Amino acid sequence: MADEKETAEAPKKSNKMMMIVIAVVMVALGGGGAGAFFMLRGDSAEAAAPKKGIVTAAESTITVNLADGHYLKLGFAIQQTEESGDHAIDLSEAYQLVIDEYTGRTVAELSTAEGRAKIKAELLAKLIETYTVDDVKEVMDVYYTSFVTQ
Repeated sequence: MADEKETAEAPKKSNKMMMIVIAVVMVALGGGGAGAFFMLRGDSAEAAAPKKGIVTAAESTITVNLADGHYLKLGFAIQQTEESGDHAIDLSEAYQLVIDEYTGRTVAELSTAEGRAKIKAELLAKLIETYTVDDVKEVMDVYYTSFVTQ
């Protein structure tokens, strides 16, 4: 009878071991599949990055009132995407977005590279949103051609 108990317990241990091995294999396969998905997805995102098109420069600089009686004299140009075609976009909305983005800012915000980069990123996001027509992004970057605070 003692032999029967030992043989009855042996299959239970091997079943537990088999379940552990299956779980480890499933986790490894899942991790490998997820890794492959993200790696392949990164390649397609790079391939989908827009190509540079023409640059449309603002005809004149604009002056914006800053906080505490200071002002900013700013000139800019818009880097269009290749998908936007060979026509220059109308910059009327871009002028308005620039004015709205910079009005009331402090000289301290604009005096550091980090501050300028942060505000420029916010402006760029608004420009891309505004100049996306029928799911075609016409704008990919904005360049400062002049930037003077006083």
